[in-house]
Amino acid sequence: MPVRILHAHSTFALGGKEARAVRLMNAFGDSAEHVVLSGMPDQLSAREALDRQVKVSFPTDAPSLTGRPGLPRLFRLSRYMRGFDLVLTYNWGAFDAVMAKYLFRGPPLVHHEDGFNQDEAAELKRGRNLYRRLGLSAAHKLVVPSHVLEKIARTAWAQPAERVERIPNGIPVGRFASAPAEDAIPGLQHHPAELVIGTVAGLRPVKNLPRLVRAFAGMREKEARLVIVGQGPESEAIMSEARRLGVAQRVHLPGFLPDPARYIGLFDIFALSSNSEQFPISLVEAMAAGLPAVATAVGDIPSIVAEDNRPLIVDPEDEAAFTAALDTLADRKDLRRSIGRANRERAAADYDERGMIARYAHLYGEAIGAPRAFTEVAA
Repeated sequence: MPVRILHAHSTFALGGKEARAVRLMNAFGDSAEHVVLSGMPDQLSAREALDRQVKVSFPTDAPSLTGRPGLPRLFRLSRYMRGFDLVLTYNWGAFDAVMAKYLFRGPPLVHHEDGFNQDEAAELKRGRNLYRRLGLSAAHKLVVPSHVLEKIARTAWAQPAERVERIPNGIPVGRFASAPAEDAIPGLQHHPAELVIGTVAGLRPVKNLPRLVRAFAGMREKEARLVIVGQGPESEAIMSEARRLGVAQRVHLPGFLPDPARYIGLFDIFALSSNSEQFPISLVEAMAAGLPAVATAVGDIPSIVAEDNRPLIVDPEDEAAFTAALDTLADRKDLRRSIGRANRERAAADYDERGMIARYAHLYGEAIGAPRAFTEVAA
């Protein structure tokens, strides 16, 4: 019998954590049946990346993951969860399901924390820390991708070492080795003499993409284009900043594009301007495509990139340093190539998805008391 798994997401719009969840669901094949709940029921774009043979449903009559965490609502949620062999919860937006498990018991639960939105980018909220401390005591494991989050879990959330599992994000590294088609990014006319600086991110405040626009506008190199792939509420703020700085004609927002392996190799430089990250999958994808990266020194980013790339990881408040790092790479094609090679080697050695999938398969099997439930996945 396949394992019945409930996935409780803050949103199921395709981003880093959703891409990882989709890869795991695809890898589990017919050994599992999945039900996905989203705290934002209209945010389900990640479903398009699921293999057709995956058994998955998106019910519309399930209890809500959001709202006031009163006892009646949490009880209804716990009662719904009892119909599953395993519950997987993701980030703060789905944490009421963890609290429902704490208050009313239920099947084994594994909680995943991947990072924070703008409201906790600078400082964690005391009330949420206390809520997490309480609820997580009922989880089989708390999974985090980064050293920074592991430290937060052990200190701010007071979790014992045996409950915290750090599993770095992985990607299908080999798929990023192929050269992308020139027309893979709609609307981008890539001229050979033009440098393309690109990023892949949700257009949300925590990504601070206006910062990237300012750094781009300040570059000495004017034969360059900035491409920001993603969707979200910040698109107008990004373009408003581009217009203010006179670079709107060189800033391209194509919207959301699935499967970064098809297009990320069109960039010459990858840039990440976030206020908060932990273990950004987009950065690892860029590394696998052989790109150098300029990024803010948040989360585990300084230790993710190859050693040669580390001088280009800058303080998030130092926009001049961000611009200078972009200029350094723009001026030296040889440096872009050498750092790109080092990043590709690092991604292949440390971040291939096969190891990540095996670790999750073992963890989920352990949680339900059936260590061999996903044996073929782990092989």
